Amino acid sequence: MEKSIESIWKQGFLAEDALVAPTLNNLYKQKSIHVIEKFKRMFRINQIAIVAGSVLFLAVSFLIGIPLMGIGFFLTLSSIVLVNRKFSRTLSEIDTSENSYRYVKAFAHWLKELVRVNRLMARFYYPLFFLFIVLGFWQFQVNGKRWGDAITHALIANDPGAVLLLGVPVIIIVSVLLLMLFLAYVGGRIFDWDLTVVYGAVLRKLDEIKTDMETLRNERVETDNRDT
Repeated sequence: MEKSIESIWKQGFLAEDALVAPTLNNLYKQKSIHVIEKFKRMFRINQIAIVAGSVLFLAVSFLIGIPLMGIGFFLTLSSIVLVNRKFSRTLSEIDTSENSYRYVKAFAHWLKELVRVNRLMARFYYPLFFLFIVLGFWQFQVNGKRWGDAITHALIANDPGAVLLLGVPVIIIVSVLLLMLFLAYVGGRIFDWDLTVVYGAVLRKLDEIKTDMETLRNERVETDNRDT
């Protein structure tokens, strides 16, 4: 009985010495490369956008009188980009001449490490972003008067016994610290949401390819075991 396309595929898929289904193997390899290249382009564009945005925001922050916010954002975003540039270099080292399964597995390993490191960083940079925003608004001046001073005077007017630390009400310092701790706690989840929004469609497609490959490989192994 003639072999079905499915049986040919199972026998030939990703086998280094396979003499069958070379076209199907090549199609899967090209599909894998296409999806991964799309991710790489998006990743590169995202990094460029972060750099451009941080430089622009730095300039604007000086113009509107909130330089601490601009400097803080610029330094933090620059650190994120520098870390991810190292990942970009290691990504370019993945050998595309490998068969499609090994190529996808190598990329999946790279992506897992990328996500792990960025999730860890997110627990630090989201609280820092919040702190820089608070400092920026505290510095911001309206009619020659800083918002921070106006808030402090209003609190003292309502509570003359309010405790100050370096001229800042302790209740504000404690509130900011508590919110920073909360952001540190949920920072990884915020990063996961951000990752899904930006790269979700590409990552789902890659997962589908990887799942198909692993399923077919497992079926082929089971078939070989039965034959032996």
